Amino acid sequence: MSGAIVLGEAAWTARRDEHVARVRRWTEPHARRRAAGEKHPVLDFMFTYYSFRPSKLLRWHPGPGVVLAGSSAREYLRWPAYAEVPGGVALDLVALPDNRRETASFVLDLLRATAARTPRLNCFGLHEWAMVYRAGEEEIRHTGWPLRLGRGGTNEVVESSKLRCTHYDAFRFFTAPARPRNTVQPSRPRQIELEQPGCLHATMDLYKWAYKLDPYAPSDLLADCFELALEVRALDMRASPYDLSAIGFEPVPIESERGRAQYVREQAALTERAAPLRERLTAVCAAVLTSTSAQHESHS
Repeated sequence: MSGAIVLGEAAWTARRDEHVARVRRWTEPHARRRAAGEKHPVLDFMFTYYSFRPSKLLRWHPGPGVVLAGSSAREYLRWPAYAEVPGGVALDLVALPDNRRETASFVLDLLRATAARTPRLNCFGLHEWAMVYRAGEEEIRHTGWPLRLGRGGTNEVVESSKLRCTHYDAFRFFTAPARPRNTVQPSRPRQIELEQPGCLHATMDLYKWAYKLDPYAPSDLLADCFELALEVRALDMRASPYDLSAIGFEPVPIESERGRAQYVREQAALTERAAPLRERLTAVCAAVLTSTSAQHESHS
């Protein structure tokens, strides 16, 4: 592999062990809650809405362009994405399936389009309010937690505000009465057209795009995206209509001018932190697609 980074066995096993220790801070409490039958309205989202299993999150992968040296590297050959190369074991980009190539291409287009837009910071987290607007009891997702302003007060906030959600995977959970109130009507075909970097869900989804690229995305990047998504989820639910103060999530009262200003400050900070992760993911997609194209041409 021309230009590849070769990691000696001591180096890459140390990185692997550091990754496992880091990720266990999130997976082990989740496993304990599941065993006890406990639900967490904030943290469970990372393991239920997102479909990447904790066991996969714990695995360490070096990413493209890295050769793992030493006899232990052969354990990676259990996965079809890896192959023996001069000096050790590495990801086999020639064997990248067509469907994975299509995923990388879509993610690349989405990330580039999102990064090219100016962040919009005027949604104030109202998507969570729109998900319970005039909802029946069976439609409310977190039924065990009280609404800070009650049903009537929650409806009033939505009716006195402008809904500006651009993210389809948030919009699709709006109640039927809330959808016509949104300034745009997001859809899956319009995702690349509408996604913008100020959106909390677009930032959270960096984790999704990282695991959709597994095992080709380096695991340190995957963990970085997970960690940021967890912080975004916390703001998401602090700004929601639910009162989660009993479990340490103090509300951001977006129904007030002060609360909206606080939300925008925190949203802007998270948007800024997301930018370099988006760049790193973009680089991974480009590297995978460039390498596979070049190697297919060389074999044709």
